[in-house]
Amino acid sequence: MKKFGSAQLWSMVLTTGLLVLAACKPAQQTAQSQPAAAPNTNSQPKLIIGITVDQMRYDYIQKYWNDFGSGGFKRLVNDGFFARNLHYNYMPTYTGPGHASIFTGTTPAYHGIIQNDWYEPATGKTIYCSSDSNATGVGSTSSGCKMSPHYLQSSTMGDEMKLLSNNRSKVIGIALKDRGAILPAGRTADAAYWFIGGTEGVWATSNWYGDALPAWVNAYNANGEASAFMKQSWNLLLDESAYDESMADNNAYELPFKGTTRPVFPYVMQALAAANGQYDILKATPFGNSLTASFARAAIEGEQLGQDAFCDLLCLSFSATDYVGHQFGIHSREIQDCYLRLDRDLAELLNYLDNRLGKDQYLIFLSADHGGAPTPSYTTSEKAAGGYWKSDQIEMAIENKMIEWYGAGDWVVNESNCNVFFNAALLAQKNMAAKDVQLRVAEWLVTQPNIATAFTKHNLMTGMLRHPMADAVQLGFDPERSGDIIYILEPGYIEYGMQGTTHGSPYRYDTHVPAIFYGWGIRKGSTHAPYAITDIAATVCAICRFNYPNASIGKPILEAISNP
Repeated sequence: MKKFGSAQLWSMVLTTGLLVLAACKPAQQTAQSQPAAAPNTNSQPKLIIGITVDQMRYDYIQKYWNDFGSGGFKRLVNDGFFARNLHYNYMPTYTGPGHASIFTGTTPAYHGIIQNDWYEPATGKTIYCSSDSNATGVGSTSSGCKMSPHYLQSSTMGDEMKLLSNNRSKVIGIALKDRGAILPAGRTADAAYWFIGGTEGVWATSNWYGDALPAWVNAYNANGEASAFMKQSWNLLLDESAYDESMADNNAYELPFKGTTRPVFPYVMQALAAANGQYDILKATPFGNSLTASFARAAIEGEQLGQDAFCDLLCLSFSATDYVGHQFGIHSREIQDCYLRLDRDLAELLNYLDNRLGKDQYLIFLSADHGGAPTPSYTTSEKAAGGYWKSDQIEMAIENKMIEWYGAGDWVVNESNCNVFFNAALLAQKNMAAKDVQLRVAEWLVTQPNIATAFTKHNLMTGMLRHPMADAVQLGFDPERSGDIIYILEPGYIEYGMQGTTHGSPYRYDTHVPAIFYGWGIRKGSTHAPYAITDIAATVCAICRFNYPNASIGKPILEAISNP
C-alpha cells in the first residue's frame, strides 16, 4: 500500500465521480447550449484567469522592473497582492508537475504527475505525463494530439467549479505546450487547446474533449494569425541601452538557432523556419506568447466566458519563456526581451478584460511552474560553484559497483531524472531484500563527487528521514512511479549542454517563483511570509467559495483576501 493511502483513496473516489460527470457532459458545450441565467450576482467573479509563466524566476520582476510598462506586471503588482516568498515545496521542479500542482493545490505525491516523463518498470517504457494512446487528434492528425489528462490522479480547481455549478461553469486550458493546457484544466474541462507547429501552425486538441473543433477555433486557425507572425523578425523591443540587466549579445553561453552560427538579433522567422521546425520556431520566440494571448481572447469571446451567472476558468500558460530560457539562459538579452514583450501582452489582455467584463469583475492569479538555474559555464567562469552532470556515467558506475558486490547481472534497468530503478525480478530471483540493496547503494552514492544526498524508496515510504531536503523529496515521491533511489546533486550542477539552462532541483533558483493575485476579492499589498505553491489553489478557492481540490494540502494566503 502507498504511504499516502488515505489521500490517494479519496482522490480515486472523487476522481471516479468526476469521470462520471465528464462522461455525461456533451462533447461540445457552446454558449448557445447553456441554459438562460440571471446576471452575475458578484458572489463570485465572472471569470478567473490562472496564468502560468513557464520558467519564470521570482527575481525577473525586480530585475526588469524599470523597463516594464505601467499596464502589465506593474499593474498586477501595484494594484494586486504579491506573495514574494512562495516556493515549490517538492522536487522535481519540472513543467508537468508544476502546472498540475498550481491547479490541484497538491504535489506529485498525490496528483501523480511526478515528472514530465517517467520510467514505468512494468513495461520498460517511458511515460509522457499527458500522453494517451487511446486519444485521437481533433483539428490535426499530428501525434502531438494523442494527449489527455488521464494520468492526473486528483481534481483541479476547475473540476471543483464544475461540480459546484452542476457542470455550468466552463473550464478551458490554453498553452503552446500540450501539458501546459491539459493538466491545469483538469479531467472534466470543457476543452484544452495547444499549438501544433511543423507545417500546420494550428491550435488543436484531442477527442478527450469532443469530436470536433468549435467554429470559433476553426475560424481562428483560418485567419492567418500564425502566418503573420512567421513574416516578422524578432529584434530588441527597446533601445539597446535598456538591456543593461543582461549580458552582451552573442556571448558564449547562449545556444544559436539551428542553421545559424551566432545567437544575435535580429532573428528572421522565415529564414529560421526550415531548420527549426517551420511553425515550431514561434514557440522559441516572444511571438509564441503573443499568439497564445491572441488565441485566449478569441476563446473568451468564442465561449462567452464570464457572460452568465456561473464563474468560468481560463487556464492560460505562456510557454515561450521556457523555450527561450532553455536556449539562451537566464542572463541573456533574449530572455529579457521575451519578458518585456510578455509585459505588453499582459497589458493588452488586462485592457481587453476591463472593456469586456468590467474592472474588478474578474480574478487573475499569476505564477510559474518552476524557476531556472544560472548557466554553469558562465557562473564557473566567475569562480562560482557549480558544473555539469552526466547521468549515464553514474548509471554505469552504479551497475559496476553492484556487479562488484553481487556478481554478474543487469542490476540497473533505468536511471532518469535523478531516479535509479533496480531490476526487481533479479533481486527476487536472488532472494535479496530490496531495502537493504537500496540503502547500500544510497550510502555509496553520497560518497561520489557532486551528489549531495540520496534517499531510498523504503525510507521514503516509511517516513524514516532526517534531512533538510527530505520533505521536498517526499512530496515529489510516488511509490508506484518513482525510483528505488532518488538522489540530489550539489547546488549549481545541472545535466544539460554548455549553453542555455534547465531546471528540476530543490534549490531556490528552481523553487522560488512569483505569486500575484489581482482583481475581484483581492486586497492590495504584499507579504514576505513563507508560502508554498500548493497555497495558490487554496487561496483562490477560499476567495470564490469553491471546494478545495480533493487532494489539496495548501492553505489560503489570508493577507491576499479582501474579506477573509
